[in-house]
Amino acid sequence: MMNNDTKENLKQTTTWIRGLYMLLFGFLAGLADFVLLGVIIFQFVHKLITGETNERLHKLGQSIATYNYQILQFLTFNSEYHPYPLGAWPKGEPKSAKEVTKDN
Repeated sequence: MMNNDTKENLKQTTTWIRGLYMLLFGFLAGLADFVLLGVIIFQFVHKLITGETNERLHKLGQSIATYNYQILQFLTFNSEYHPYPLGAWPKGEPKSAKEVTKDN
């Protein structure tokens, strides 16, 4: 039998809304992984052909990896920051959850 605290926790709409956001971001993380795989393959082929890495692909790969990090931070309850499309698209390397919270 459920106690009153459990019943109240189950009624919290903020938790259910977060669950919906988690589903959305979980889907977007899968999509980002697919795109990142494409970047990895293109970067590898470019390196094979030219002997150098492509700077634009390098930056794109970094931003997608940072985006995935932001999503994982949110999904694991380490951050309340909502990644893109609800927040800004990341630039550069990831910030810690504490830095993201302070910036927003």
